[in-house]
Amino acid sequence: MAVSFTLNGKAVNFDGDAETPILWVLRDHLDVTSPKYGCGAALCGACTVHLEGSAIRSCSTPVSAAAGKSVTTLEGLTAKVGKALQDAWIEFDVPQCGYCQTGQMMSAADLLAKKKQPSSDDIKNAMSGNICRCGTYSRIEKAVKRAADKLA
Repeated sequence: MAVSFTLNGKAVNFDGDAETPILWVLRDHLDVTSPKYGCGAALCGACTVHLEGSAIRSCSTPVSAAAGKSVTTLEGLTAKVGKALQDAWIEFDVPQCGYCQTGQMMSAADLLAKKKQPSSDDIKNAMSGNICRCGTYSRIEKAVKRAADKLA
């Protein structure tokens, strides 16, 4: 069964099992590798992408859920948001191993789209579904605040 959706502003098609997780469609069929496989159970957040503007776990969401909709990966963030997040991540030396970072940034982008000046609690709540095995949570919080300031 063919599933058509928009990926980072471009129409794409997947001709395969509609129950295939979006993560594997992106990585194995569309050569988009920024979302990472972490746990496969929607617990770690490494696979986070946006579906219709909201953060989802692509490892457990079937591609059928994207039919006729818009999927955004890190590469598809607007230049302004992407640059603000990237600059803030660099400023606070957020990445250690880097594996979780695209998921972290996608969750942060979702938060900043909904709340322009998030509090520490807002950030902690929004980011709580993303696991960083290196433990850079305080730097992630600072980076999200800095990105919010840059976007204001």
